[in-house]
Amino acid sequence: MWEEKMNVSIKNNISKRDFLRLSGRFGLSSVMIAGATGSAFSLPGLAAAAESTYERRFGKEPRHTLRFGAAGFSANSEKTLVTGGLHFARDLEERTDGEIRIEYIGQNQMCGELSCAEKAQQGIVDVFTASTQNSAGAAPYFNVLDYAYMFPSRAAQYYFLYHPDSQKIFRDPIREKHGLQFLFSHCELRGLMMGKAWAKDKPVVTSLSELAGTKNRVTGTQLGRIAMSLLDLNPVPVAWEETLDGLKQGLIDGAETWASAAAYANMAPVLGQAIDLRLFCGTEATSMNADVFDRLSGELQDAVMESAYQTQIYVQNAQETALLNMVGASNPQLPGTTFAKNNVPFVELSADVLAEAEQRAAPDHNPEPWEQWRERLNKWSGGQDTYTEIHRIAREISPDILPENVEPRRWWRSA
Repeated sequence: MWEEKMNVSIKNNISKRDFLRLSGRFGLSSVMIAGATGSAFSLPGLAAAAESTYERRFGKEPRHTLRFGAAGFSANSEKTLVTGGLHFARDLEERTDGEIRIEYIGQNQMCGELSCAEKAQQGIVDVFTASTQNSAGAAPYFNVLDYAYMFPSRAAQYYFLYHPDSQKIFRDPIREKHGLQFLFSHCELRGLMMGKAWAKDKPVVTSLSELAGTKNRVTGTQLGRIAMSLLDLNPVPVAWEETLDGLKQGLIDGAETWASAAAYANMAPVLGQAIDLRLFCGTEATSMNADVFDRLSGELQDAVMESAYQTQIYVQNAQETALLNMVGASNPQLPGTTFAKNNVPFVELSADVLAEAEQRAAPDHNPEPWEQWRERLNKWSGGQDTYTEIHRIAREISPDILPENVEPRRWWRSA
């Protein structure tokens, strides 16, 4: 369907022909950036916004034009899974008064979930958005986020990303080992999106034993596979683009992913239950080729970091709103959300069941399966005990704090 591939919602009564006409006149990036303001545009409204955006963006010749490849994302999908790419592009262009121009190319046109990191390393794209889990194939240090039950909450994830110690234990090794400047990320914890065999007329899952032996899609993260194996969840590598068909055809019982990803990818119609297992990170992140960053002047580097910080704040707040109001990742669910409309219950497991899962899978309770990767990651980090340090930081924050209430900090200035 064209409305799934284009970047303006069909709800805005904008036809494919009109969208292409505007894109031909003002450029795809200008139309997308204009459409990402959150307004429900009519065609005249979008045309006016696109013209204004175009005039601002092309009012002067930029010193740098950066190619931004964004897996499957668009202005429309940002309503459900907030990655912040378009917000970052608009903010950086305005902050640098046009010295930097961003050409944003989403919908897998420049790169996909499994290829964006590698294409950034190769210089095919300058900036990219993809999950750190899928990016781990090209940049294995991203695995450091995926120790089982290292993060107890989304609030803890955001707290870590803002923490000054995230620079030395996470961002610096990613830069030094893989040539990527990590900028910002959305934060969720991964669960299991189970197929129609777990539909509404079947009782919701309440124990790990009910999931034992099921066959579930896993991402490119090696640590994620360890975690799933320890819970007898039979991880099966399936490309993100093929996951929906796998669920439709019953080739897999479920998919390891996070709630908003399932909603934005139109997975809800083939789901029976969304189980909040909170197994390890779900982080749809934006990073930049480090050499490209280094070629910028000091002033423009500061602008990139400030835009990344402001976008991280935007994502933190907008994503929490989307989970409640758009996805339906709550109990009770709000009417009209994606999960509610498709009769997909959001299953919150009891504290006892989550504690059991942590006992079985977490490195501090079951260290042997993690030893090889833990040693490797520690070596890449310059000898830091990666799991212990991140686990410590994630528990500096109260378990009761809401994700949207985590205090933002400019991590690079206080590092």
